[in-house]
Amino acid sequence: MPRREAGRGASGVSGCSDRPYPTDSRRRAGSQVMAGRRGVGLHEKHCDADLESLRLSIPMAGQLPPVLQKFIDKFSNSRDFAISFTLHVILVAAFGGTVLFKAVQEPPDFEGGEGGFVQASDAQNVPPPPQQQQQQTTFNVTTVATPTASTLNTITTTAVNPLNFSMAPTVVAPVTTPTAPSAPAPAPAPAGGAEGMPTAVASQIKAFTGGWGKGTGTGTGTRSREFEFTAYIGQYNGGNWNSTIRVSGGKIDTGSLPNLLYLMSFWSKDKIKTNYKNVKAIKLDSDEIFAVKPPFIFLTGTRDFVLTPKEVENLQKYVRMGGCIWGDSSVPGLRSRFDIAFRREMKRVIPDVDKDFEPLPSNHPIFTQNPYFPEVKDVPPGLNYYSLPIYAMKIYGEVAIIYTANDYGDMWQVGLDENGKIDFRKNAAGLFVALNPAIWDQRDVYIRNLGVDALTMTYKFGTNVVIHLLTRWESKVRTAPTL
Repeated sequence: MPRREAGRGASGVSGCSDRPYPTDSRRRAGSQVMAGRRGVGLHEKHCDADLESLRLSIPMAGQLPPVLQKFIDKFSNSRDFAISFTLHVILVAAFGGTVLFKAVQEPPDFEGGEGGFVQASDAQNVPPPPQQQQQQTTFNVTTVATPTASTLNTITTTAVNPLNFSMAPTVVAPVTTPTAPSAPAPAPAPAGGAEGMPTAVASQIKAFTGGWGKGTGTGTGTRSREFEFTAYIGQYNGGNWNSTIRVSGGKIDTGSLPNLLYLMSFWSKDKIKTNYKNVKAIKLDSDEIFAVKPPFIFLTGTRDFVLTPKEVENLQKYVRMGGCIWGDSSVPGLRSRFDIAFRREMKRVIPDVDKDFEPLPSNHPIFTQNPYFPEVKDVPPGLNYYSLPIYAMKIYGEVAIIYTANDYGDMWQVGLDENGKIDFRKNAAGLFVALNPAIWDQRDVYIRNLGVDALTMTYKFGTNVVIHLLTRWESKVRTAPTL
């Protein structure tokens, strides 16, 4: 018989009633139950609502919190959720430490490469700008305590009438009077030519530069003069020193400097003997520099480079003997890799604190002191119309290092013929004798300002620069005392 429980008056919970437990069809409400209980009606004792509430309010031993139990039930009953959660765990474990991309610094507008302006350069780090040492001046200041007629006074007043007050003299205050700062007197300029050039230096420069010009005529760059020299392209450590020339069989046969020197000889009717067919590369760490005595060494490139100690030593000696370094960036504009490297390395060649690159004005002797082409009155636009000034470092007031950042070297890879037209001639091997097709084919695409008029003006400008470098020391060595 069904069992009844006695009433529980002490607990305030009524007894259990003999109510049948819901049958299987009512309990599952459309869901399936275990096969062993299918279709069987169960009649069990069912506690009333109060007893059920009491049971729920007292958690059984080992029972989980309702929220956690609900999450576990949902996880176990939801196949999609379980699969998604598992995949997320696997993906996080597998790829959680993977770097998808790295932020890089935006490159400059355009970089040149091994073949010049039109090819990509290497991804070397941009070197930091040079740190220049600042010269400090020390002043000795002496102070002397002197009495003064002025005295310090005590002001006395009353709270009754603040306007009634009296002053009594107290003490005499000493006053410190600084003397004028004493700076060391400037050293007298050494005897010699302009800019204090010593006689020994003038004699050395005259011996080094005397063979560049010959014939009669006066002034700088006059067409009555005759000149003969061999130009050299500097082969420095690292970088791409040959970015604007073509080397065939170990010989420089065409490119920037050969094309410029060819036109100089042609325009002067060979009064300026440039030996344009014999342009050579010279290693900067070689003592050959002091044997051949080049009037200038042409340095170009697109990349970062660092001179060796021997290269720096040779160039220091070379510029102080009267030679000149002419740098031309193969990437027009400032802040390119070559621009930064060239400025930094030249400060090693001339490390004087009071000397740095300075722009040359339009009234510089290059433009005004009897230039070979007087119609060139200022710096002409270079590649892609860059028109930066000429930058120079000076020794004894004359150019020792000259720098053009407008990329004239790549413009001069497009040569002109005797008629002033683009030179499309080819040699027996089928190679252009004065043209780099990689430059010419990119005109009006990546490269601009390659018209005949623009090229002619830059070639004339280059001629004026070379003539100035050949003659710039003449007046100074003449004004020096007995040589």
